[in-house]
Amino acid sequence: MPNSELMAIGAFAQRSGLTSSALRFYADSGLLPPADVDPATGYRSYGVHQLERAVTLRRLREIAMPLAGVAAVLGAGAEEAARLLDEHVARIEGDAAVARQRAAAIKSALGGDAPGSLIAVLKGPVLAEAVEQVLTATATPTPTATATATATGPTHDPASAVLAGLHIEASDEAVALTATDRYRLSTRTLVPVRTGERTWAGTVDGADLRNAVADVRRSALVRVEAVPHGIWLRMSGREDRHCRVLPEEYPDHRSLLASLGEATTRATVAKGALLRALEEHPGDRPVLRLTDRGLRVQAPDDELSGIRLPAAVTGEGLRIRFEMTTLYAAVSTAIGPDVMLDLRGPLQPVTIRSADRGDLTTLTMPVTFDH
Repeated sequence: MPNSELMAIGAFAQRSGLTSSALRFYADSGLLPPADVDPATGYRSYGVHQLERAVTLRRLREIAMPLAGVAAVLGAGAEEAARLLDEHVARIEGDAAVARQRAAAIKSALGGDAPGSLIAVLKGPVLAEAVEQVLTATATPTPTATATATATGPTHDPASAVLAGLHIEASDEAVALTATDRYRLSTRTLVPVRTGERTWAGTVDGADLRNAVADVRRSALVRVEAVPHGIWLRMSGREDRHCRVLPEEYPDHRSLLASLGEATTRATVAKGALLRALEEHPGDRPVLRLTDRGLRVQAPDDELSGIRLPAAVTGEGLRIRFEMTTLYAAVSTAIGPDVMLDLRGPLQPVTIRSADRGDLTTLTMPVTFDH
């Protein structure tokens, strides 16, 4: 290689963002050997063509990738390198989640070993099922934003963390679980085996609850206790699980529920048939057309065809449009073979309930036809 294409180690360090000592380390480890070494002085020089590899190496180390992982990424093709990066990030996120949960448990234990206040004793399988059903309405947590409901579709809301949680309200009669991403809302009420010592309300981290669901389902009874910064799920014969309580204020979902007007159209339809029709619909924003003759799942620009379903429809005829992801999730989590839709017009929240069990209720926002 001509000397004009070589750089002294100091110049190469400056252009690559790596220190001279780091370059020596990576040379000794075999990740970035110099292009030339003076046999008399041991002075190292690097080629311009090595800059891209050096910058990539630096960026991989900045995300705490171990040397073996760096070597694998540098030696892989683009697709394999992307897969290795995804696996590394997933490991970091998993480690961080475990650390957060353990730190929260330590904070709760710092006040002493006394048990927390009893929220309720619930049947494990019932609690696990309810958590899984209601959590489908949570927002996907991201560093900056999550979905927010409007009549035209989701926008961005920087106050996102609490929308990834499950809000729990316990009284002397029932335990209500609620989740919302402000575009849908799902709530289910459970009757406890034993009520708590006092009323309690808090928003519990959704990821912590998901991680605990498997153990909860296998436990006949679960004692739910409130402690500072979290709750404990105490299960006989299994390790107790700690779930963090989120400090942010939860959206005022009770006002939303109280402000809902009377339904102007009601339809009862077989859950399985409606889900199959949505699966067969070619678009991502299906239209439901409700008349006294039943229900059709149609495309927005097609009022004549579509998939017709037997349904008991009362009230006003209506055409209403949804995002497929929100409507399908709301219907699929309903309990029992039939679902009941209470509709209030083309731009108002739709209540989706099980026709024979009303303890799980989901509100879903439609979208406008020009969305």
